[in-house]
Amino acid sequence: MKTLLPAIFLLYALGPAAAADGQRDFDWEIGSWDTQLMRLREPLSGKTDWIAYTGTSVVKPVMDKRANLVELDVRGPAGRITGVSLRLYEPASGEWTLNFANLANGRMTEPMRGAFKDGVGTFFGDDMVDGRKVRVRFLVIPVSSTQWRFEQAYSIDGGQAWETNWVAIDTRRAGG
Repeated sequence: MKTLLPAIFLLYALGPAAAADGQRDFDWEIGSWDTQLMRLREPLSGKTDWIAYTGTSVVKPVMDKRANLVELDVRGPAGRITGVSLRLYEPASGEWTLNFANLANGRMTEPMRGAFKDGVGTFFGDDMVDGRKVRVRFLVIPVSSTQWRFEQAYSIDGGQAWETNWVAIDTRRAGG
């Protein structure tokens, strides 16, 4: 369910500086969140078995908010997912890089690059899935003033078709 909210909410959520140069695009996310995550068990297999997880995301500003650090910790029937994401703003390009590390294997993925437009963040990168090179798309979508949707999809045909494999809904914790 993709919902775009009126521009006034987006300016409030992203802050006035975000409209100017993008450096403050993630300011709305600083704090603690309850995370409901669904992950496709076997991406790119044609199967549609999803696994549910619940937990938290904590987002901390670093370097005067020109970067932020996300700590993800969720659990479900298939186990636990813990990860960290370093997001860096590049003033020259006006883009962010998203750099994710899964703490289970200690490896950082290739960075994804992108920006927010009309309140929606769109980021692209490349990865390997079961020995196959895939294009990755990551969307950050406002649902309400206290809820955001994070959606990842893979493409094996250069972006012609996308298979969504990760959907997280973050709800701001009271006082967080």
